[in-house]
Amino acid sequence: MNLQADDFELFGLPRQFTQERNVLDARWKQLQREAHPDRFASQGAAAQRVAMQWSVRINEAYQRLKNPLKRAAYLCELMGAPVQAEDNTAMPAAFLMQQMQWREALEEVVEERDLDKIEAEVGQEQKRLLTECAHLLDETQNATAAVQNVRALMFVERFVQDLERQRDQLGQ
Repeated sequence: MNLQADDFELFGLPRQFTQERNVLDARWKQLQREAHPDRFASQGAAAQRVAMQWSVRINEAYQRLKNPLKRAAYLCELMGAPVQAEDNTAMPAAFLMQQMQWREALEEVVEERDLDKIEAEVGQEQKRLLTECAHLLDETQNATAAVQNVRALMFVERFVQDLERQRDQLGQ
């Protein structure tokens, strides 16, 4: 194993957005078994520290690869198009209008079925954006265009968290 390898190399996976979760999970378990510090107990403290570093590196890569949004952002970066969400918050007007409509609808929620309706619409948009990311990253290799989708997905993910908080408040 090479600490300098990117996450895909580390996991022995193709450098692409589309990944099979069961393959990723199996590879993570295998890598964790190989790098577990207990396997190096007889080799001394230094070997165990190195194994611990590997274990941490494997877990960090796994967290990035298993999450579609993080995986897309990471791929964009690897392909030379960093997302830079902190520095660049400009979004298309139509997307911002959609966000405003969702926020207004969320403020008007009275019962759970109102949330269900918003959640279904947001879920469809999230699925559309992920499908578009897969197309842009895997088929056309256009990371620059995929960045816009990744940034939109970040907005959607924050809104989904707001939906969950609202659902929790309704349940109280």
